[in-house]
Amino acid sequence: MIAGMNISKPSQLNTLAELIKQWGAEQGFAQVGISDIDLSTHQHHLQQWLDQQHHGEMSYMQRNQALRNNPEQLQDGALRSISFRMEYRHNSADMENILTQSNKAYISRYALGRDYHKLIRKRLANIAQKISDHSQLNLNQRAFVDSAPVLERALAEKSGLGWIGKNTMLINPKAGSWFFLGEILTDLALPTDPVEPSHHCGSCTACLDACPTNAFVGANQLDARKCISYLTIEYKGSIPTELRPLMGNRIYGCDDCQIVCPWNKFSPDSNIDDFKARHQLDDISLLALLEWSETQFLKNTEGSPIRRIGFEQWQRNIAVALGNATTSAEIVEQLQRKALNTNSELVREHAQWALAQHINKH
Repeated sequence: MIAGMNISKPSQLNTLAELIKQWGAEQGFAQVGISDIDLSTHQHHLQQWLDQQHHGEMSYMQRNQALRNNPEQLQDGALRSISFRMEYRHNSADMENILTQSNKAYISRYALGRDYHKLIRKRLANIAQKISDHSQLNLNQRAFVDSAPVLERALAEKSGLGWIGKNTMLINPKAGSWFFLGEILTDLALPTDPVEPSHHCGSCTACLDACPTNAFVGANQLDARKCISYLTIEYKGSIPTELRPLMGNRIYGCDDCQIVCPWNKFSPDSNIDDFKARHQLDDISLLALLEWSETQFLKNTEGSPIRRIGFEQWQRNIAVALGNATTSAEIVEQLQRKALNTNSELVREHAQWALAQHINKH
């Protein structure tokens, strides 16, 4: 730090911490918490997960392990993490209904609207600027939104925003788990907030039992290689045939372990309009999405997190879901057309598999 107002006094740091929480509320965040950055208690869990190969093809988890465990290596001089949470869910009543309609597409609720990365990062940048302006210091700080190797759930847990549940999601006792996280690493020695006194999952195993592909090998132990979110978003190859029937109509992500969580009965709908569904993605047929050209895909997913998987993977996922849909002449016809007319071997293989599911029923 360079010369500025004396912000090292506890009273001034306390005042600034309260101001940060006020600024967070003004930017649409539901809660703000402050923690130190010691993640030593979380390192063993991460290493064990990696050793068991549960990260699948997400090799970046191994490459950046040191940075994840030591935030001060990510941001020189960092002393504190300021964690923020922002609710994103809209129209919660429709989720289970869509999952029961095999001809409809289910897309994870976080991805229905605008990409949260840019929206939240901009708001965190505004808050970081306010911190600098108020302190009159040249602070060493940086905002993160799932954009760097940060153990954001661990930091959020330390900051009192909730506890990491058996489904590996951060759960807040007053708001469940339907929220995004972001953080600012700063070299200001701000006062820290108390940690949630205990984990409140108790003997409940609803999330573990509800997983369509049995991706949980135990409480807090997720084998990503079987997780539908991993398979539809992170994984680029041919989806294992034994898992395809279990994926149902989920074409981008999966929310089942959150839908059944009892704590989510307390979840409020988001007040951020940007997270509302675009292009009717919260209630649209699989065939309507299969008809999108690559140009339409790029246009309709502009500013959406869905675009990151690309058109080929998008069609692969839709083909699998159509293989699990109730048989109709139109589905068979469209799958035949897709299997014959695509230039993608990946899409062709999954369309042929889907077609076989309907032919084999007769």
